[in-house]
Amino acid sequence: MSTASTPLSGVNQPLRGILLVVLATFLFAGHDALSKYLCGLYPVVLVVWARYLVHTLLMAGIFLPQSGLRVLRTRRPVLQVLRALSLLSTSLLFTAGLMFIPLAEATAVNFLAPVLVTGLSSPLLKERVTPGQWVAVVLGFAGVMVIVRPGGELFTPAVLLPLGSATGFCFYQLLTRMVAEHDSPTTSNFFAGLCNTLVMTAMVPFFWQVPSFSHGLLLVGLGGLGMSAHLFLTQAFRQAAPALLAPFGYCQIVFAGLLGFVIFSHTPEQTTVVGIAIICLSGLAAAWLQRRDQSPSLADEVDR
Repeated sequence: MSTASTPLSGVNQPLRGILLVVLATFLFAGHDALSKYLCGLYPVVLVVWARYLVHTLLMAGIFLPQSGLRVLRTRRPVLQVLRALSLLSTSLLFTAGLMFIPLAEATAVNFLAPVLVTGLSSPLLKERVTPGQWVAVVLGFAGVMVIVRPGGELFTPAVLLPLGSATGFCFYQLLTRMVAEHDSPTTSNFFAGLCNTLVMTAMVPFFWQVPSFSHGLLLVGLGGLGMSAHLFLTQAFRQAAPALLAPFGYCQIVFAGLLGFVIFSHTPEQTTVVGIAIICLSGLAAAWLQRRDQSPSLADEVDR
């Protein structure tokens, strides 16, 4: 999510914006839970391909009749491709990680991305990072170590998958900032969806497995969940300031924990809950310090 001092459309309905963000995070958590279930039955590449294909077809149905092919015109094609591939790496690594790591824990580790953005915004975007923000970065990594503590069940090579996903999502957010000055959010999101659909379409024949009819419907539903979540998130930013809405994005970790318990019968350990709390607090602290130390500016929304 991004931060801004005013809503995108000038409308100030904070309660509606908060409700939309909470609904979007629930749909994102549901998307991840469904991905975890499907990856127990089909290759990760097939699941991710279906997600992007359905998402892109839905976006085409919504935006092409309004804007035509000009929605794909970009002033920074190289950055857009890099942004799309960063998002694709996040999708593949996070989905693969769900095969080995419980939903809540994987989601929490992936939420390290905003903290990584703070750390990398100085060398890559030449933004000023205060000592307090660096402390938030260190605390974020400490939270991850609490979750995957050495000697614990999660201290395996598989934890590198959500960590890699968080890194990819970090670069995706940084590149989103770069292209936001040149292209609209619609162009950026449609370009990323189409680019990744084409890449995954080239890969999926090597991993093809014919899904059953019911599982095919679930694969379609996966893309529908992702697209719906993005639409609700976009609408939320039109109702209230993203600076107000950002903390509610962490509801996704709570929903991931609940769905993990209901669907997969997984209960996070007490130390895991502590680690999740540390990651959430470090991310919120980094965002608060950035808003305090920098003049507010309108930012492009960031999608997963």
